[in-house]
Amino acid sequence: MAKLLTAPMMGKCIACYSCMLACAREVMKSFSPSVAAIQIRTRGGYQSKLAADICRGCRVPPCAEACSYSALVPRKGGGVRLIEKKCNGCGDCIKACPVEYIRMHPETNKPIMCIHCGTCAKFCPHDVIRLEEVED
Repeated sequence: MAKLLTAPMMGKCIACYSCMLACAREVMKSFSPSVAAIQIRTRGGYQSKLAADICRGCRVPPCAEACSYSALVPRKGGGVRLIEKKCNGCGDCIKACPVEYIRMHPETNKPIMCIHCGTCAKFCPHDVIRLEEVED
């Protein structure tokens, strides 16, 4: 079984950014939430609602197909695994992402990719984010 992050309860999100801080600290080894693989943002407008920018775990990931260097390897059940030493930072994966999730790490110039570990879900105090098992 593969694991996939979902945010089915965004209406309960209070923008505490605990998920972003946990991902940055525990996974990315940084104190900057800007490098977290999950980003909570406002959708704008009057009485704006919040949205979670997370990897959707595409079963046939366009980002991996766009990578000429085989740096993004599709995972069973969806999503990709980044092989950093193969990545040259060209950004083709960013252009290929259908949900505009991928962005570059400002220091490494490599894509910031979710590994679907569930750290963000574990630290969400309102159970907004979930790590769910999906069939391969």
